[in-house]
Amino acid sequence: MTNDAVGEPADLPDPAEVLTGTDWGALEHAWGPAGDTPRMLTRLLDADQRVRTEALEYLHHVVHHQNTLYGVTVPAALYVAAILADSRAGWCYDKQHQDFPGPVRAALLGWLGSVADAAGDEAAAVSRRMGFPPQDYPPFVQTCQVRPLLYYAVAAFLDDPDRHVREAAIAACIPLLDDRRLDQHRTMLVPLLRDPLAVSELWQYRERAIETLQAWGEDTTGLSTGRDAFMVCDPQETVPAATLPPPTHLWGDGEELPF
Repeated sequence: MTNDAVGEPADLPDPAEVLTGTDWGALEHAWGPAGDTPRMLTRLLDADQRVRTEALEYLHHVVHHQNTLYGVTVPAALYVAAILADSRAGWCYDKQHQDFPGPVRAALLGWLGSVADAAGDEAAAVSRRMGFPPQDYPPFVQTCQVRPLLYYAVAAFLDDPDRHVREAAIAACIPLLDDRRLDQHRTMLVPLLRDPLAVSELWQYRERAIETLQAWGEDTTGLSTGRDAFMVCDPQETVPAATLPPPTHLWGDGEELPF
């Protein structure tokens, strides 16, 4: 994806800079202090497929457990965004029944989309209804701050030759475009929502594309999710993002990133 197609990209920090410039021990993830996070992040591109798989599971179950934003989530997301273009992100990993198809890069794009979802408009509304103003939760505020950085990193793969990567990138862009600073990019994404996302082999992508087109005031005539209405459970069911009550230790006042 050329710069002309996505706008002038902002500067992502170098992944090594994120690792060395972040006070990981001062942050928290689902299990407590996040001092182990940099070691696990570097394993995402390990030569051993089993190690890569474990690192991806760590992202989902520790750094962003049950769609929760922790103090460690934003620096981890910046690191992930910065390694998307690494050729090793094209390697495989061990799939589980709920995993979408594609290489590590597609999985990382999906994870970034989940992080963005947790700071999106819907998540903010849910948080307010639960009595937790999102603007008072530093990880939410910090995730919103970096959405343009994440968007430009993700949008670089909107025309990737790998269909699974391409669809994962389109889907990840949707919640990132809740950011008003990125409004101008919605027009570019609409045709991609129609094709390939709304005609994807995966009903989750089809459903997300159609719902987004409708929310953006676009015509969805002729589009259908094709989902089985009588399906009670689906092994690839995804959980809607929601902002949960904040953990005890945060970054402080929520205005400065920890690197």
